Amino acid sequence: MKLNTPRWWYSRDLRHAPVARMLLKPASWIWSSVTARRIARATPVDPGAPVVSIGNLTVGGSGKTPIAREVLRLLHAQGIKAAALSRGYGGSLEGPVQVDLAVHTATEVGDEPLMLAADAPAWIARDRVAGAQAAVTAGAQALVLDDAHQNPSLKKTLSLIVVDGETRGDEWPFGDGSVFPSGPMREPLKAGLARTDAVVILLPADLPDADPELIATFGDLPVFIARLEPAAAPPPGPQVGFAGIAKPWKVERSLIAAGCDLKDFVPFPDHAELSERDFAFLNERAALFDAGLVTTEKDWVRVPPAWRDRIVAWPVVARLEQEAAFARFLRDRLGQS
Repeated sequence: MKLNTPRWWYSRDLRHAPVARMLLKPASWIWSSVTARRIARATPVDPGAPVVSIGNLTVGGSGKTPIAREVLRLLHAQGIKAAALSRGYGGSLEGPVQVDLAVHTATEVGDEPLMLAADAPAWIARDRVAGAQAAVTAGAQALVLDDAHQNPSLKKTLSLIVVDGETRGDEWPFGDGSVFPSGPMREPLKAGLARTDAVVILLPADLPDADPELIATFGDLPVFIARLEPAAAPPPGPQVGFAGIAKPWKVERSLIAAGCDLKDFVPFPDHAELSERDFAFLNERAALFDAGLVTTEKDWVRVPPAWRDRIVAWPVVARLEQEAAFARFLRDRLGQS
C-alpha cells in the first residue's frame, strides 16, 4: 500500500507531529545503519563507460527525473551517446530491457523511465550492473543513473544530488534532519554529502532566488541552480488537478502560479496506480465545476488509454541558470575534450 508523504517531514518545527517523530526514531536508527553498512561493504563495478548518478538525500521527490532529462540533453548536445538507466520502480519487468515507448507501459517499466525514454535511450534493470552492461553493449558512451545516490553497485564518475530548493516558512528540504521513517532523509546529511561531487538546487519558477542558508549547507561543493519551468501553458478554462507524486502540494502551487483556473486539487500517493473508482471520482469533481482534468506528465503516463482523451498532461522542464558552466563541468568530469 502506497502512502502519502507526511508534510510534517519537511518542517523544522519540532512541535509538528512530536509523538510520531519520537515513536519512529528507533526505526530511523536501524534504517541509517543498514544503509551505511550496505554502502560500505559494496565493491562498485566499472561498466566501461562514464557514469553520472542523479540522486537525492530524501525519500520524497526532489526533481531527479527532470534533472536527469536535462543532463541527457546536454550530453547529447556535446555529441555523447548517453543512455538513461533506472531501476524501473513500480514496473513489473526486472530487465535489463530497453524501454520502447510503442510497446511498454508504466505498469511494466515504471513512469519515470517512460519520461526518460522520450529524450534518449532508456534502460530499466533491477540489477544496475547488468543494466549498465547491456546499455554499454548497445552503444551507450555514457550512463545517466536516475535515483542512484544510495546504490553503490556501479563506479560513478560524477555524483550529483538534486535538492528541492523551495523553503517557505518552516518548510525545509531536509526537515529537521531525521532519517526515514521519522523524517524524509534516506541517510544523514553529512554521510550523503561525503559521496557528492556537486549539488543542483531545483527552484520553482515563482521563487526569485535560492535560500542563502540552504546554499551554505553544502559548504565547498559546487552548487548549480535550476528552474522547474512549464513547457506549456496550463489548459484554458476551469480545471481540477490531481497528482500522485511525493509532494503533490507543489503541483497545486505550480499550476496556480502558472495562471491555471484551478477549482480543486486531489492528491494521491507517489507512483499510485489509480483505479476506475479513482477516475470516476475525478470525473465527478470535474463535472461539479464544469472543468477539465489536468495532471503531471509523470502521472499522465500511468493513465489508462480509455481516460487519456479526458485528461491533459501539463509538462515541466528543468533549465539550469548556469547552463554553459554546468555543461563545462560535465565535460571536464567525464574527461571529454
